[in-house]
Amino acid sequence: MLEGLPPNGASHGLRLVCDQTSARAIADLVVETFDPAETAATAFEEPDEKSWAVEVYFGDPPDEAQIRALIEAAAGAEAAAAAEFFEISQKDWVGASLEGLRPVRAGRFLVHGSHDRGRVGASDIGIEIEAALAFGTGHHGTTLGCLLTLAEICKQRRPQNVLDVGTGTGVLAIAAARLLRQPIACGDIDPVAVETAGVNARFNGVGDLVRPVVAVGVRHPALAPDRYDLIFANILAKPLRLLAPKIAAVAAPGADLVLSGLLARDVPGVLSAYRAQGFSLAKRRDIDGWATLLLRSGGAAPRPDWRLPDDEDDED
Repeated sequence: MLEGLPPNGASHGLRLVCDQTSARAIADLVVETFDPAETAATAFEEPDEKSWAVEVYFGDPPDEAQIRALIEAAAGAEAAAAAEFFEISQKDWVGASLEGLRPVRAGRFLVHGSHDRGRVGASDIGIEIEAALAFGTGHHGTTLGCLLTLAEICKQRRPQNVLDVGTGTGVLAIAAARLLRQPIACGDIDPVAVETAGVNARFNGVGDLVRPVVAVGVRHPALAPDRYDLIFANILAKPLRLLAPKIAAVAAPGADLVLSGLLARDVPGVLSAYRAQGFSLAKRRDIDGWATLLLRSGGAAPRPDWRLPDDEDDED
């Protein structure tokens, strides 16, 4: 998933300051409406702690009338009129920062930007991520839900073999590597995400443990040979459903599977796909309208045939 990353070559953006409910509703509607590889949206609290902002980034010039109509549907005509569109140069995009966002805590994990390095305590596991959006840094409900679930699992047991499918910025793989001090397998369909995750891993001191690969789902030699007792897949509902048999094939008996990137209405369909593969729901966590599911494998899964041609459609 491209969480934590802009659309490749993002050229235009939108910003709107409004109330919390409106910001979340607008961001959710944009995520539902547009291809996440071309458009990204996030909602977050402003530094004044009184208002919220929603930001949208586009790979191509947007149809402003269409976007305002979407905003009006989600939050009313006043919000639609207040939305400000702007152009982004490549220099601006690379230099975009998270300085207005506060660190996010998930158990011992503290995800932060460079400006908050001094807030990492002696007992914290600090993860420094600089991204152009709040996605992939723990500020987004999907990433935060996964981090909290990772912290809970590791209080109960020590996972031996961990996989992060659709690693994005690499924050989940980095968190697992920092906590467990062992190699973490991870991959993403997008080469830009893989490059960014690798840079983030090295910067956080786990470059030897986190080596992301470009992979469609779990189809890569670096990911395929093993069975995993903890698997993360923070992507989107459709690819999660399509990947269910492939993920089941690399899950060890009794494995924990953490799925996110789901709106509430996506949960029944995704659960059905994984129940058909022998998984059962252990826990559900909802944050900012996004659901994170902890599933548990009930038994042995068949070994996959990595030559199957339909793998090419895994993450359509």
